[in-house]
Amino acid sequence: MEEMNGAEILVKSLEDLGVKQIFGYTGAAILPVFHALEKSDIEIVINSNEQSAAFSAAGYSRSSGDVGVAIVTSGPAITNTLTSVADAYGDSIPLLVFAGQVPAHKIGTDSFQHINVEGVFGDAAKKVMLVSDGDDLEAIVKDAYYFAKSGKPGPVVIDIPLDKQQKMHEYLDMNVIRFEESYHDDRHLCEEQCADFFQLFLNSKRPLLYLGGGLNSEAGSQAIRKFNEYFGIPSVNTLMAKGVVDARDDLNLGMLGMFGTPYANMLIQENDFFFAIGVRWDDRVAEKVGFAIGTDIAYIDINPEKMHQIKIERGPKFSFIGDAATAIMDLLNYAKKHNITLNIHEWQKRAGFLKRSWPLNYNRRSEHIQSAEVMSLLSNYIDGNTKITTGVGNHQMLAAQYLPMQKAKSFMTSGSFGTMGFSMPTSIGVHFANPEARVIAIDGDGSLRMNLGELHTIASLDLPIKILMLNNRSDGMVMNLQDVAYDGKRTGTQRPKDVQFADIAESFGFAFAERIKDRQDLKDGMEAFLNSEGPCFLEVCTDREEILYPKVPAGGAYKDMILGPYIKQVGDES
Repeated sequence: MEEMNGAEILVKSLEDLGVKQIFGYTGAAILPVFHALEKSDIEIVINSNEQSAAFSAAGYSRSSGDVGVAIVTSGPAITNTLTSVADAYGDSIPLLVFAGQVPAHKIGTDSFQHINVEGVFGDAAKKVMLVSDGDDLEAIVKDAYYFAKSGKPGPVVIDIPLDKQQKMHEYLDMNVIRFEESYHDDRHLCEEQCADFFQLFLNSKRPLLYLGGGLNSEAGSQAIRKFNEYFGIPSVNTLMAKGVVDARDDLNLGMLGMFGTPYANMLIQENDFFFAIGVRWDDRVAEKVGFAIGTDIAYIDINPEKMHQIKIERGPKFSFIGDAATAIMDLLNYAKKHNITLNIHEWQKRAGFLKRSWPLNYNRRSEHIQSAEVMSLLSNYIDGNTKITTGVGNHQMLAAQYLPMQKAKSFMTSGSFGTMGFSMPTSIGVHFANPEARVIAIDGDGSLRMNLGELHTIASLDLPIKILMLNNRSDGMVMNLQDVAYDGKRTGTQRPKDVQFADIAESFGFAFAERIKDRQDLKDGMEAFLNSEGPCFLEVCTDREEILYPKVPAGGAYKDMILGPYIKQVGDES
């Protein structure tokens, strides 16, 4: 045993957990921790603000099997992370956020930069705690790391008063394995449950896999790929599951939902067995109700509360609460043991036909560059080493539609919370978790402005992150909604001045910073951007009047999907 102060115990615990980087911003109430970090091998990444720091930490988690860590000071610093914490909670992303706090005897007073962290974060995090006298900080930190990853993952916020950081304690050097194993989920499907599943499954002629973020891990991706190598079932996915299966596979029809691919939204109307795995039944998918009538549903998820909800709302004929990868492998092993196969050749042929004959498309005759055109071009350069982050808006949905991601944890976006300003800070965490990957942050001008300071972070640290900004001088998705719901009155969604963001990036020190306005320059500009070293910024000026298609109108079913003027059938089924 060794005597250390609380700050040193926090840092030593993070070292024991294998943490390599922390993202944060310093201040008076967290100075002891930063002083302890200075003596550690843990790298400190200072973002432009605390929201960005927590986004970067969550990006680390989203793109790896580890838990990202953010450390900030008290008051406005910790409240600045609230959006990022809520974002991680909505998307089931493990995250640790440590905050400095005023000394314990000043809590509940009008002390400078005091805020009731537990009160503010209670409904936005998986767990929130205030370190008190007698608490074992080492055990708290090590337990929180694995708790954040366990079950339905999520963020843990730990509030540490300044005096607790300074007070001396004995460090017990507890083995992290004991904390990791305490959350081990050993639930498996039994033989009887597997038999029940396959009794349903074998009655189907048109089964469809609905893949969710609960499979977006190396284990989950491997499991569902092995399962489908054996069965060959057409699949659609949520936004959070992009990359779980290879998008180039003829049987993967891509994203389902309000802005899903035309072929995914068509195929779901024809299935007779809907197998949902690790999904949260988002309203932009589930309320389209196209699969709820006359279709048997099977559902696997680790979240008991969600399972309870779906059992009441959807009445699945088969359900299991547990780890998705484990359950999928249990089903596959049972099928192999009992020589269970499925003859769905006509259904497979139908899925492939829809994918080939209803391709995404855009206005190719416009004098202005289309955002969809940029995503279509970028799709030609995506490989297994590419990691994508996006902001929120039309560019986000176009990236989800067009980009053929090939691996799990390769497409990072704000799904549940829809947080603008997400892309750039998240890309920083993705880079540190995957230093050999090519990281591309795709943003719109509205979303990029929200955390513009991360241009400075990326440039000052000389990070090889590529930022692709689509500039239509508007909040395009909201503007599209205004055109429909408010007779084209575009209040607050347009920006009249043409700001040259590439010049801003260049002023921060980006190695490559270019602006493209003419279509004839797009391909060469894209290749120069992708082939350049160091921080790179490509601004493409796009058509403000472009409308995102396809779309299923609010309150409509999949049969009501609007394809727009450019998506048309090519070829025929014969």
